[in-house]
Amino acid sequence: MANAEGGKEPINEQAVANMYASMRSELNQIYSKITELEMEVSEHTLVINAIQPLDQSRRCYRMIGGVLVERTIKEVLPAVQRNKDGLEEVVARLNEALEKKKKEITEFEAKYKIRIRKADAEVKDESGRKEGSAQGVLVGPAGGSE
Repeated sequence: MANAEGGKEPINEQAVANMYASMRSELNQIYSKITELEMEVSEHTLVINAIQPLDQSRRCYRMIGGVLVERTIKEVLPAVQRNKDGLEEVVARLNEALEKKKKEITEFEAKYKIRIRKADAEVKDESGRKEGSAQGVLVGPAGGSE
């Protein structure tokens, strides 16, 4: 894949379409991973906020590699904080990769003059039919006569 993008030009329209679809797929995978890791960060934050005010010698349980182990809050809190910090760092790197991939896709679209027909058609259809009702404000049920 890297050789096809960097060194060789696509042979025909189908090759360009395949490369574009592959790039969009990679972009979606990055989005999914960022979302997943952000959820993990929020879970770690909830755990930290829940156990921080408690007595440091109090027992707590932590799942490590599928095994539930008994520790004290004093032992667990720094580990959970380190994990959260590591996850935040990975999310930041993935956001950088996301921006690079977006830029790469934009350049690819410009180079091969790629436009997504379906999105263009929907925009034209919607703007023609729903112009009066699509004002950006919802006030009660749709279809009201004014």
